[in-house]
Amino acid sequence: MRLKPFALLLAAGFAFAAHTQAQAQNDAYPKKPITLIVPFAPGGTTDIVARVVADRMGKELGQAVVVENRGGGGGSIGATAVSRAEPDGYTLGISTVSTHAVNPACNPKLSYDPLSGFTPVTNLARTANVLTVNQKAGIEDVKQLLEQLKKNPGKMTYATSGTCTIQHMLGEQFKVSTGTFILHVPYRGAGPALNDLLGGQVDMMFDNLPSSLSHITGGKLRPLAVSWSKRLDVLPNVPTFAELGLKQVNDPAWYGLVAPPKTPDDIVKKLHAAVVKVLAIPEVRERLKASGAEPVGNTPAEHAAEIKTELEKMKSLVKRQGIKLNES
Repeated sequence: MRLKPFALLLAAGFAFAAHTQAQAQNDAYPKKPITLIVPFAPGGTTDIVARVVADRMGKELGQAVVVENRGGGGGSIGATAVSRAEPDGYTLGISTVSTHAVNPACNPKLSYDPLSGFTPVTNLARTANVLTVNQKAGIEDVKQLLEQLKKNPGKMTYATSGTCTIQHMLGEQFKVSTGTFILHVPYRGAGPALNDLLGGQVDMMFDNLPSSLSHITGGKLRPLAVSWSKRLDVLPNVPTFAELGLKQVNDPAWYGLVAPPKTPDDIVKKLHAAVVKVLAIPEVRERLKASGAEPVGNTPAEHAAEIKTELEKMKSLVKRQGIKLNES
């Protein structure tokens, strides 16, 4: 049935009015406080980065950005909450290598899709990862470590903050890249793992640098290598994994900002612009640096590409190593 000219005009008018109303709502955004879901418990690197940015981001947007910690399931509980939220810009989340690459690679039955289930806004910051041993172990560098590993295949252990975490993946990638076998000992968080490394119950540990840095500077742990683009100012004598010919182990951790799927472009642009301004503030940059993080602030498309690249890498590693989520 063909519509009459008047009906066509009327329909066009309604469509225009609806678009104008939606545009006006987006232009007025935000009208109320924004919830920023951190998918891990308070006190960790993810939480620290989120709170440093959220405080100034709220001032930039004219509404408070309230951090809400929803830990559990390796970050999957918080990530699911963000993915299922209304796409109105009032619920945001922190994306991490764990929530958007490692977890989905280990558990294809997750209730969210790391690619289609979110609208990327930006990568907020990156942090280095580090391989450490107890100072009393007598291992001075990676060369000596590899000699020990090849003399004692399967007898040495490495600790991480849990199965199917970024630290676990670093350990497995290290094994693949060096052709060695090390027994994985997962813990319920970096704290317990560090305690046993300090006590000599495990031989080495892969960790986010902020968690281990105080023990390194305090002389209790010896750093052997870091995953970073260059040597760190805080650890100038420690080589990167890339320097040692282990480029696949040289990926840092990252902490991004994401919104629910189908969040309007206008809102994403406002959020992105606000974050970029915040990350340029000297005080914010210094606070992030003090926590072991480096500000980024790239585009939504660039962060989406980072997520996809890391996800594919983790899928390949999980398949190759036969990693299971219920590994003890």
